[in-house]
Amino acid sequence: MYTFAVRDEGSSVYNALTKLIEADANWKRLKKGNPKANLIFLERNNQPFWKFGHQPGLKQLTNYYRGSEVICRKVKLVSVLAHHFALKNQDIFQWLPESFIIRPIQNLENYAAMKSKKPRALEKVTDERGEFIKAFERHRNSGRGEAWIAKSSTGAKGEGIIISRSPDDLISAIENQPEPHIVQKYIEKPLLLSGQRKFDVRCWVVLDHEYNIHLMKEGVLRTSSDAYDEDNLTRITSHLTNHCIQEEQSANFGKYEEGNEMFFAEFDGFLKEKYGTSMVGKILPQIRMIVKECLLAIKEDINTDHLSYQSFQVFGFDFMIDAAFKVWLIEINGAPACAKRLLPQLTSGIFTMVIKQVFPSDVTCDEQAGDCTEECAFETL
Repeated sequence: MYTFAVRDEGSSVYNALTKLIEADANWKRLKKGNPKANLIFLERNNQPFWKFGHQPGLKQLTNYYRGSEVICRKVKLVSVLAHHFALKNQDIFQWLPESFIIRPIQNLENYAAMKSKKPRALEKVTDERGEFIKAFERHRNSGRGEAWIAKSSTGAKGEGIIISRSPDDLISAIENQPEPHIVQKYIEKPLLLSGQRKFDVRCWVVLDHEYNIHLMKEGVLRTSSDAYDEDNLTRITSHLTNHCIQEEQSANFGKYEEGNEMFFAEFDGFLKEKYGTSMVGKILPQIRMIVKECLLAIKEDINTDHLSYQSFQVFGFDFMIDAAFKVWLIEINGAPACAKRLLPQLTSGIFTMVIKQVFPSDVTCDEQAGDCTEECAFETL
């Protein structure tokens, strides 16, 4: 008999996974705060890792890798990838839009005051507004577009995003915010769907307890409700595809796709019909490469090989595709929600590929066949 405890009761993914586990006779649920359970579903922002791995003979698994937030916060992601590619002597902006870290003056002043006390801890704090201005001028002079987008390091659901062709406006807006921002080259020539609409691509990735990377074969396009308007950057529903923005601000929400979601099979049909290409031929190889590169970049810092407990984690990778079919990484979510239609595949895959591997139990041949079906919903990179 194995035991599990659920600290995160607000996650649709872990609520669904909890139901799967409760239906398995090999598992017993303990109270929320019990640190002695075999399997512990932690909250995104409350992860007491120091409590685990201290009971002799108790095998433990948590649903987050300690330190994984370095790729899930926008500023840290840019810093991590910059370091990673510098070591390889490669360009960081191969598939990440050109990005710069800008901190509000007040934020910089606070760091300066703290640096006298903790110089080593803060020696990597940077502000790249000067580099941004130079990049803006370079892009403008070369005719590669003048639009840039500013995003808070911890922002979510499209909150606080600014798109502008004025570097002064972007920097001024950041100065009024408490947190550092990423200013990133806006993809001005995106691939468009019917109705001339933008979209982004969400892919789900399971990083298992042995640091194997499993990419879910099915994903979703989150589509805009209104036609892309390159000349009007303030028409937010033509530029940002976040569900909450589309549903709240566009009268056309759901007009083209139910819930503004298009799944990979339909998108593949669109690519074949309109462009004579496919997801397999043009898009997925790029996605696989980016996902693998990002997770391997942090492997030495977050893997649990040296710890007395194990971890796994679900990530949501968000991409844009431009008119030349180039895939660009937009951000990584360390606690992603899941499209309702795909939730059974995701949770069954986690249960089969991770939980049952760490905590094996006797299963029948029929059950094994069912597990294979769920595993086949993923590919290992």
